[in-house]
Amino acid sequence: MGRAFEYRRAAKEKRWDKMSKIFPKLGKAITLAAKEGGVDPASNAKLRTAIQNAKAENMPKDNIEAAISRSVQKDTALFSEMNYEGKGPHGVLVFVECATDNPTRTVANVKSYFNKAGGCIVPTGSLEFMFQRKSVFELDLPEELDIEELEFSLIDAGVEELEVQDNLLFVYGDYTAFGTIAKSLEEMSLEIQKSSLKRFPTSPVEFTEEQLIEIEKMLDKIEDDDDIQQVFTNIA
Repeated sequence: MGRAFEYRRAAKEKRWDKMSKIFPKLGKAITLAAKEGGVDPASNAKLRTAIQNAKAENMPKDNIEAAISRSVQKDTALFSEMNYEGKGPHGVLVFVECATDNPTRTVANVKSYFNKAGGCIVPTGSLEFMFQRKSVFELDLPEELDIEELEFSLIDAGVEELEVQDNLLFVYGDYTAFGTIAKSLEEMSLEIQKSSLKRFPTSPVEFTEEQLIEIEKMLDKIEDDDDIQQVFTNIA
């Protein structure tokens, strides 16, 4: 699973290094989390997670507070989360998660990205079974940490796998156990750097370098859109 999570990480981080693009996405995540579960991070795990992720990207405190404040504003009532599924160049499967105040605009944009790349949007739910949703937590690897003992301790919380990559510890679990895992890690005084719900392809597909160039061009367009929060594919 770790390799699947890692396959486009470097490319995505390169694209998301422009703060002018990542901050609005992080801000929307904070606003939606506060709107859904309240403005107090202590009692809202989703908001706490969104704030952690924003801090990990060096989002200023003022921006974070402004995003929380927006959750109680009248125009924020129009914000909603929605997903789109599609097929791109060379049959690549793509799952797009959005947060928008204008669904008409968002769906038109997403359709255009697929159409211009020779792909198409498919009916909602068509690709749901092609992806497995997981909770993912990224932590700095503590010195002399016993990975096997930690994994055993976290089984009851819903953790399925631990993986070490480049001095980072990745914790994977069922998506329904997100809150339980986060709480368990916090109780163990393990500082979470980033956390999210990811979709992993159940049947990853290998593409040639030439094919990947075409696919990445379409993914770049999709991920550059401010309404897009996360994009997942079945690339191996």
